[in-house]
Amino acid sequence: MSSETYTATVIGGTGFTGGELLRLLAGHPNFEITQATSRSKANKTVGHSHPNLRELDLRFSSPDDLESVDVIFAATPHGVSMEQIDTFYEHADTVVDLSADFRLNTAEQYEEWYDGHSAPEYLDKSVYALPELTREELPGAELIASGGCNATSTILGLKPLFDADILSGGEDIVVDVKVGSSEGGAGGGAASSHPERSGIVRPYAPISHRHEAEIEQFLGISVSFTVHAVDMIRGSSATCHVFPGQPVSKGDLWKAYRGSYEDEPFMRLVAGGGGVYRYPEPKAVAGTNIGEVGFELDPSNKRIVAFSAIDNMMKGSAGQAIHGANVALGLDETAGLEFAGLHPVGAP
Repeated sequence: MSSETYTATVIGGTGFTGGELLRLLAGHPNFEITQATSRSKANKTVGHSHPNLRELDLRFSSPDDLESVDVIFAATPHGVSMEQIDTFYEHADTVVDLSADFRLNTAEQYEEWYDGHSAPEYLDKSVYALPELTREELPGAELIASGGCNATSTILGLKPLFDADILSGGEDIVVDVKVGSSEGGAGGGAASSHPERSGIVRPYAPISHRHEAEIEQFLGISVSFTVHAVDMIRGSSATCHVFPGQPVSKGDLWKAYRGSYEDEPFMRLVAGGGGVYRYPEPKAVAGTNIGEVGFELDPSNKRIVAFSAIDNMMKGSAGQAIHGANVALGLDETAGLEFAGLHPVGAP
């Protein structure tokens, strides 16, 4: 593994995900943070926006004044990176984008799911950042697209069933995802304010969530997908109801999930054991790059219930981005991501 040190810029450093990137990079043995940008907080200290990073001796600078670095991490809203990608490459050899701008393969997909794409020539160069899915494609990648959090939790929960040929793609699959308020970002608006968010289980994307496009692209399936906003801060929890076309035993499921993930450094199989946390739980992985997956078999109606839980800002965003960059640059893939989490914790 390389021991080289890489300089890095975080664009959009005042957001929740930008703060997570800065936290991870500050503790990473192979990265040196050169710059963090913010148009609204230029010249303010990083600790002004992220009180957990008050010891970081760094001030935000304008994104118009980019410095040359080895790697740019772009934590910007959808649509920004595709407009700025040429500028990014003038200032870095590798770009890691945490928006949806380079996750999909074709301009036609962006026409269907988003509002088109202004730099489609870059889509063929992009590699999805989820190493459990795309590890072989990541080494040497120069444009890395961190996956959507709800797509990530769903893909991780369902992938073993496809790896083991339990599913072929024609089955009925219903996915219900519960997400925390941090998914709305630092400027989440009225729906994410505490009085409105507290105590709720609110369907906010009953159908046609944009992350369906990633699930369809990488697993080759169509799912019936619904997302609920719930009263937690961090987390994306996917419950997938699957109706396979063949008989399946619990032994088949154990074999499938172990076969996919037993050698993965950031995946845990949690399937009905003892204790309080018997199935995947966002609270158990808060602040970590760990994904938990599990399952239950319902023989009465020939249903598999597959579970997955991640921290949406870590495994679903900043942690995934760092993990993908580690693999792309030939670093120890766990570098900077070893935090195992805390227990007990408050609201995740």
